Amino acid sequence: MRENIHPDYHFIEVKLTDGSTYITRSTYGADGQTLSLDIDPSAHPAWNGGSARLMDTGGRVSKFKKKYEGLGF
Repeated sequence: MRENIHPDYHFIEVKLTDGSTYITRSTYGADGQTLSLDIDPSAHPAWNGGSARLMDTGGRVSKFKKKYEGLGF
């Protein structure tokens, strides 16, 4: 197997949407860096039974509704 072709695997901190954090190993960023999630299992309807709603942070839903307003979407 070839050497020095794999990315560095180190510890990072993952920050969920509710503010809680946990430590895991990843190839993301650098050792000790924080990864902040916009969508996680506690905020995504696919993982929580549909009880939570996604936030329209970038106005994409509003933009879509305005663009296709008269088409019944």
